[in-house]
Amino acid sequence: MMSKLQGAMTIDVEDYFQVEAFAKLVDRNKWDSYERRVAGSTRKALSLFQQHDAKATFFILGWVAEREPELVREILAAGHEVASHGYAHQHVCGLTPEQFREDIVRAKGILEDIGGCAVQGYRAPCFSIDQDNHWAHEIIMETGHQYSSSIYPIKHDLYGVPNAPTEPFRLPNGLLEIPASTLPLGGKNLPISGGGYFRLLPLMISQWALKQHAKRHGQVVFYFHPWELDTEQPRMVDASRKSKFRHYLNLDRMEPRLSKLLNSLQWQSMADLYLTPDKTYPVVDWRSVKQAS
Repeated sequence: MMSKLQGAMTIDVEDYFQVEAFAKLVDRNKWDSYERRVAGSTRKALSLFQQHDAKATFFILGWVAEREPELVREILAAGHEVASHGYAHQHVCGLTPEQFREDIVRAKGILEDIGGCAVQGYRAPCFSIDQDNHWAHEIIMETGHQYSSSIYPIKHDLYGVPNAPTEPFRLPNGLLEIPASTLPLGGKNLPISGGGYFRLLPLMISQWALKQHAKRHGQVVFYFHPWELDTEQPRMVDASRKSKFRHYLNLDRMEPRLSKLLNSLQWQSMADLYLTPDKTYPVVDWRSVKQAS
C-alpha cells in the first residue's frame, strides 16, 4: 500500500477577538474584558487530531499561554509541538527591532517555563516578515529559535512576498524559514495553505491543491486557527463587511472539512517533518529576493 503524502499541520493559537480582521475594533489593552474561548476551541482541534492520529505544531500567543497554562501542557502531553506566535499578535512591520526582540523573548520564555521544553519554532502574526523587516530573521535566530514560518509567497492586501521561495530555505545565519504553501498557476502563486482559503474553496479543490504541492515539494504546510472551529463565538457587529466575510465565512463547514483533510494526508509537526538530520535546504540571502511589481 502506498504511504500517504506528508504534511505539517499547524495551528495559530489566538482567540476570536485577537485577529487582524478586528484589530481596529478591539483595543489590545482591553483583551481581558472579552470572553476567552480559545481553550475550548483548541481542545476541539486536539480531539480531531487524536481521532485521526495526526500530530501538529501549535504556534501559541504568549498572552494566551499566560492565561491558559494547562492548555499548553495538554498540547505537549498529547505529543504535539509547542511553538511561538509572539506575545501580543503585533505585526512585525509595526515594531522596532528592540520591540520585536522583547515580544518574542517574552513569549518564548512563557512557553518554555510552562512546558518545560525548548521552543524551536516561531511564526510572525499575519506572516508579517518581508523585505522591509528582514532584520527580524536575525533576531529570531539570536533568540534561540531553530526555524521560522513567517512568509507567505503570495500577493495579498495584508501580507505576502510573491517572489519569496516557495519551499523551505535557510538564511545565511542558519535559520530555517518554512513558507506557507502555495500552488503556481498562471505565473502567480495561489494561496492554498489554509485559514480562510480553506473555508472559501470547495474541499475537493483544496485537497487537490495541497496534494499537488506535497507531490512537488515532498511535503505541504497547512494552518488554521482555533476560532475557526467555534461556531458560537460572539459576533463583531461593528466590523466591516469585508472583515466579517473573511472571519465568518463557512465556519460551520470547517470541522467536517478539516476532519476529511486530516484523513487524506499524513500529518506531523513542523519539527518532526523539517528538523531532521537527513534534510538539507538551499541557502538564500533574504535581502536578494526581489519583490514582484
